[in-house]
Amino acid sequence: MQWFQAREYSAGKKRLALTWFLYKTFGEKMLYFIGDLVAFFTFLFAPDLRKSSKRYFEITQTKTGIKPSLQNIYRHIRSSAESLCDKMLVISGNFDTDKITFDEENTEKILYNDINKKQGVFLICNHIGNVEVLQTLMLQKDYDFKIDIFMSSRQSKIFNEFLKTIKIDYPVNLFPVENIGLTTGIELKENLNKGDMVFIAGDRLAQDNDTKSIKAEIFGKNIYLPKGTFKLAKLMEVPVYFISAIKKDGIYKIYAEKQNDLSEKALTTAFCKFLEKCILLAPFQFYHFYDFFAEN
Repeated sequence: MQWFQAREYSAGKKRLALTWFLYKTFGEKMLYFIGDLVAFFTFLFAPDLRKSSKRYFEITQTKTGIKPSLQNIYRHIRSSAESLCDKMLVISGNFDTDKITFDEENTEKILYNDINKKQGVFLICNHIGNVEVLQTLMLQKDYDFKIDIFMSSRQSKIFNEFLKTIKIDYPVNLFPVENIGLTTGIELKENLNKGDMVFIAGDRLAQDNDTKSIKAEIFGKNIYLPKGTFKLAKLMEVPVYFISAIKKDGIYKIYAEKQNDLSEKALTTAFCKFLEKCILLAPFQFYHFYDFFAEN
């Protein structure tokens, strides 16, 4: 089972609209209470998610020390639900940017320096933590650019419907991740030349795109990464970063690593090391509730 085959237990137009209404009426405590309810019922009635979480902890146990117990599986699912609540606040512009910081001041300076050159920046993110907080941090600064985000067609539809519901003008360009091709590459390059920031996941395959994947390895297990992501990174000829935002004690720390060798092999090897690093920093914020690790 891949991510696009998993039941999206926390998304959907009507559920998001209801959650938004309750949040606006009763405040943040209600939002996170709903998140707790989602986590509880998901834990009870989503056996595939529990199975994926258990296998993840079995694979990483020797490195993290976290056992694949029911308690830890529930904590894993609850962390994901909390992250979704944070995303809602982020997208609506209601997340406190004082709760966002960079792990290293020098990395922050290098990234901002590249942004200020207005030649575009290519960010390869992952599904550990909540990288959307970096997007909102950038949008709340006085930068004259847009953010280009790659999503699945279904995610894009849900995202746009949610923006209509909350009546927010979110300055982003959305690209369908399923059909990255020449036209997409040309448009993306034009946007980067205007100084845009591109966010694209390096750890999740597009639907019906298994043949365009790269076999890699983390924690001694095979995984598959999207070939298009790393190919685009090289072709765009702009600064490339690996990036993740991980929550600790209520604060999101942004971890960024600028890449100099943009060959496919070097990028994928470095990205796997970055994935392992992020997982070890926050094992419960690994939000892949499907067969992320290959069987062989």
